[in-house]
Amino acid sequence: MNQLVVALGWAGMYGALALGAIGSIIGCAIAGQAAIGAMVDTESGHGRYLGVSVMPSTGVIYGIVIMFTLQREVTDTAAPGLFGIGLLAGIALLYASVLQGRACASAIQAMKVKPEIFGLSLAPAAIVEGFSVFVFVFALVLAGNIPA
Repeated sequence: MNQLVVALGWAGMYGALALGAIGSIIGCAIAGQAAIGAMVDTESGHGRYLGVSVMPSTGVIYGIVIMFTLQREVTDTAAPGLFGIGLLAGIALLYASVLQGRACASAIQAMKVKPEIFGLSLAPAAIVEGFSVFVFVFALVLAGNIPA
């Protein structure tokens, strides 16, 4: 067995989780900072701000499920698929979570000024979440084609 290929397979298997977690951490931090700023400026609605600030955490959840779906014996034939799916899904989840955090921060700032637009202000973050779901579903579908 080629040790480098096997190592890349293991990296791919864990990559979706690790990169999704990094994106969720950054996204939640961005949105969380906006939530804290909004709480300082307002007298109410604090729970909504905090609730919106955790939306980017789904990247790590999708990454966990992808990792468990990819979990199998790492062989020379399985490793390239594990690496490709895990790494690319992880990068997409990382990027989506960071951008979702920015969208949530903007929504929080908008809600602070006009609380009545709460639902509408979440639409951009929800659209980004939709792309994360696409990555998640397609990674699961493709994982089924990797040799066991």
